[in-house]
Amino acid sequence: MSGVATTERTAAQWAAEIDSNGFTVLENYLSPELLEQGRVFIEQQAASHDGEYFAIHGIEALSGSVMAILALSAPFKEILADLYRLQTGREPSATEQIFPVIRCLQGRRGLRQSHFYHFDATAITALLPLFIPTEGEHCGDLIIFPNIRPVRFNALRNVIEKALLHNTLSQKLVAFAVRRGWLTPIRLKLVPGNLYLFSGYRSLHANDECDPAMLRATTLFHFGNPHHDSLLARLVLGTNKRRAKLDHNGFKPAN
Repeated sequence: MSGVATTERTAAQWAAEIDSNGFTVLENYLSPELLEQGRVFIEQQAASHDGEYFAIHGIEALSGSVMAILALSAPFKEILADLYRLQTGREPSATEQIFPVIRCLQGRRGLRQSHFYHFDATAITALLPLFIPTEGEHCGDLIIFPNIRPVRFNALRNVIEKALLHNTLSQKLVAFAVRRGWLTPIRLKLVPGNLYLFSGYRSLHANDECDPAMLRATTLFHFGNPHHDSLLARLVLGTNKRRAKLDHNGFKPAN
């Protein structure tokens, strides 16, 4: 994909950095031209949502955008697949595709999307910031408790762990402890155009709150679901895809 930076580092080096530091960064991954194209798309969407929070799920909903093109890029998918192999020692499902999600924090509803601590369904998460506030105390920093659990290939155990942590009480307790300084996660000041890679499955994470008058927009690229072919995981998890009326590969079901 033209306009995407190349790097001399290898997937093995990125994986080692994720293991040791909790994340790795590919600086200036998007060229200024591609970043501007992505921002134009976000601005168009933001204008149609009356200055409030919105999310867009799946390649088809992002059709024609830089983010969709990147999600369909074979070299980009190979980066994520290589990381999955190194993180898990297994091959990703042959039918799995990258699942992109745009999250745009703005307005009062955007405040309710902060400190929502969770594990991702996928072993590899790539985060591409497009708009990040730079002024004020709250700029929507990425907050990570890195690599606090292994990749589970037992779908039932994963479902139980998520039930214990993905509930309002648990999330409020973690958020309270972070605000009081009792827990000290990694905080990342995000830079638009950089690509941040981490293990969303292993790392409990959320974003800090963002000034409702400011715009924070990111694209998340999810890949490497260890339970991709599990009927149990498909039935119990995958809430965002069901809400967006997408199948487990992130596409609209054929009529």
